[in-house]
Amino acid sequence: MKINISGHHVDVTDSVREDVNNKFAKIATHFPSLVALDIIISKEHGEYQVEIRTNYEGARVAASGSDEVMYPAIAAAAKKLDAALKHRKGLLKADLHEKPSCTTPAIAHEIIQEMDLR
Repeated sequence: MKINISGHHVDVTDSVREDVNNKFAKIATHFPSLVALDIIISKEHGEYQVEIRTNYEGARVAASGSDEVMYPAIAAAAKKLDAALKHRKGLLKADLHEKPSCTTPAIAHEIIQEMDLR
């Protein structure tokens, strides 16, 4: 999985890249069809904001986190992205199952119609 990191008013150092790679290594193993992550780290008004965007199985998935310190902001965004990807994966799995058109068997309908309920 390719991780594109960019900074807005933030220097993206090697330690930041290493921390981001460690945080998203688990996500890469859980969701092998992910091709790339776009991560934007910005600092506005003394607070770090991390935005993550990716495509997963035909849908755009995004997550963001913010904190006064950069590393907890990255961790919060990673946690939210993991939850969003799990939700999307669940939606895709739910669509694979065939929904029944009638919940009761046809024989029960015939029996009820033959009964005299008066």
